[in-house]
Amino acid sequence: MVAVASGFDLITFVTDYWLEGGFVGALHAVVDEIVAERSGKRVRIIDLDHSIPPQDVLLGALRMERLLPYTRRGVHVGIVDPGVGTARRPVAVRAGGRVFIGPDNGLLMFAVDAAGGAAEAVTLERYLLPHPSATFHGRDIFAPAAAHVACGMRLDDLGAPIPPASLTRLRRPAPRALDGGGVEVQVVQLDGFGNVQFGAAGEALHALGQAGDLIVLQKAGGKAGASERDGEAEGVSEGVTAPIGTAFGDVDPGEAVLLVDSDGCVALSVNRGRAGQLLGRLHPGDTVILRPQAD
Repeated sequence: MVAVASGFDLITFVTDYWLEGGFVGALHAVVDEIVAERSGKRVRIIDLDHSIPPQDVLLGALRMERLLPYTRRGVHVGIVDPGVGTARRPVAVRAGGRVFIGPDNGLLMFAVDAAGGAAEAVTLERYLLPHPSATFHGRDIFAPAAAHVACGMRLDDLGAPIPPASLTRLRRPAPRALDGGGVEVQVVQLDGFGNVQFGAAGEALHALGQAGDLIVLQKAGGKAGASERDGEAEGVSEGVTAPIGTAFGDVDPGEAVLLVDSDGCVALSVNRGRAGQLLGRLHPGDTVILRPQAD
């Protein structure tokens, strides 16, 4: 095993806690107390994102991966944990000179791979807060582990080693080419501005056309229960048409545009509006078909 002898002076958090209820404050307080007691130094905490929709492990994993290039090496904690208190493992993973801490539900692994791949992994069994709650492992298990690692503790002091290959992985959403042209994509997120991001890199949009070309979007299928919830019939929905653009202002206010967003993903936007309200309302997990408009 490899020790992180000098520890880290940075801890980052990505969670679905939002800011209500004191959950985020508890994470900070636990880290601060342990670090002060063990080393007397200060560790910088960066709250990268606490607005992951509840239990959306896939988006949490994507967000951790996408934010990683903007952080220096540190301890990176992810907590989107619908299985908290069950048999799923709390883990710490070393990759590329960084340490990732969170539930073993796939949340960490996109970022772990982006950092160079898992070189060491352990279950978190020791140095927990006394009498850990079955519903708040962020405070009682993950935050203490992060603080101890930041102070230089070896991973194998925290718990038993596990094979990195045994860590849970998620399936990354990817576009699917359709016969006769077009592509099928999955809705990954609706952001606070109303933009709809798809699980497809910008190349998928470039393959459909160039700036100004019109694309027809239709919702088809989607995740289980979506049609019943939205009151829609099964099959392909009525379509909306949007041009390919590069910025929101490429269309008039209230009009839709398809573009590549700041994450490098295909996105549907409405200039000064909310694209999620199109196609009978879109939700994460819905499937959307994009086809060039016929001449």
